[in-house]
Amino acid sequence: MKLVARVAARLSLRSRLLLGILLPVTLFIVVNSVSIYRQSLAAATTAYDRTLLASAKTIGEQLDVEGYEAAAQLRAIVPYSALEAFEADSQSRMYYRVSTLGGDLISGFDELPFWHGKLPDRPPYAALVDFYDDTFRDQPVRVAVLLQPVASSRGLGMAVVQVAETLALRETLARKLLVDMLWRQLVLMGVIAAVTVLVVQRATRPVRDLGEAIETRAPDDFSPIDAPGAPRELRPMIEATTRVMQRLQGLLDHQKRFVRDSAHQLRTPLAVLTAQVQSAQRGDVPAAQALREIDVTVKRATQLANQMLSLAKVEQLRQQPESAVLDFGEMVREVALDLSPLIADKALDFELAASAAPVHAHRWMLQELARNLLHNAIKHSPHGGTLLVEVRAETGSDTGTALLRIADDGPGISPELRQRLFAPFAAGDVAKGSGLGLTISREIVRALGGEIALDNRVSAGRVTGLDATVRLPLEQG
Repeated sequence: MKLVARVAARLSLRSRLLLGILLPVTLFIVVNSVSIYRQSLAAATTAYDRTLLASAKTIGEQLDVEGYEAAAQLRAIVPYSALEAFEADSQSRMYYRVSTLGGDLISGFDELPFWHGKLPDRPPYAALVDFYDDTFRDQPVRVAVLLQPVASSRGLGMAVVQVAETLALRETLARKLLVDMLWRQLVLMGVIAAVTVLVVQRATRPVRDLGEAIETRAPDDFSPIDAPGAPRELRPMIEATTRVMQRLQGLLDHQKRFVRDSAHQLRTPLAVLTAQVQSAQRGDVPAAQALREIDVTVKRATQLANQMLSLAKVEQLRQQPESAVLDFGEMVREVALDLSPLIADKALDFELAASAAPVHAHRWMLQELARNLLHNAIKHSPHGGTLLVEVRAETGSDTGTALLRIADDGPGISPELRQRLFAPFAAGDVAKGSGLGLTISREIVRALGGEIALDNRVSAGRVTGLDATVRLPLEQG
């Protein structure tokens, strides 16, 4: 079965259509040919058996009898010329034997074996007749047996008339029937094959035209496929291909934006680093101060490069369906433990309430999402402020939601910044950050089919902090 599957996988669509049509048709023609041949042979056998019966009746008419029942004496004068009229050609030969019911020869060929069978319950003709196959003089023969009542003015008796015919003529007719039928069936198969090839060629032309149209496209042409004349069966494939090309266009646009933004953002720290190195070489500042400045610039450039790689990795993982069911609360606890030195450095009143909230995601995505949001909250929290991290499962809806809320005491978001909050490099100033953290968070949430929101917390008309809220689909199970 595996070999057949591999062979079938290598066949073209046209080959599959041809095989799918021609094989059943060929099988039907073969079965039909055998059936027709058997029916024709049976009809020919019936016709020749009728000739044998006629010969037996002719012989039976040449019989005479004297006496009754056991004392009946049968006589037969049957010249062989009486059978010549029934011989169809020189190939066939006919032999006869006339016997009593006990098998005593009255006339004919004594070598012809006497009939020891019985009459069928439903004879094919209105006579006491039976037909069977035998061998006579080393030749196969067909034998007709007729139980012929013989009556005369002098007596009444019963004779057994056997007429045998060689099968040469029947075999010749059978071969002729077979040959005539086979060449007609072969012609029919040829016509069907030609019509099938023509129809398959015409039916698959739109597929070939579509393939050529896609093949001749420019490498960067991801526009929708325009095939108004395509058959209805091809529409799902065309629509699916168009969707794939749109996704490829999105990936290409994303890569272009990533390369453009990366080049633009890396240019500034590299330029600063170049200036710092040149200044140190000229001795404009003390060596220790120059190294500290260079170290700060290198760390910021490294952070920027790492975040840009993280943004690219989000898009890569988005195209990979492999993921697992993970506990969102557990992921947040691990990230909070990693960032605990930063929390301690700012002496934050930190509270973590993380309960089980299973979600279907990549581990890196959940950890990176929690790391970016928590690091952002720590960075903007005042020294000694309050930081609350909460993870819980909300099961009020049909699907359920895994909720992450991070509440800090920072200055919140200004109206100007809110307009470009999740845009890449929104912070823009390498002195304060790369501006990629929230962009990465938003892309991760989108990839997981969730929502993210940052809202100012207002009390008595003033902003008292910021709430970062993430909702992801809860894994039901």
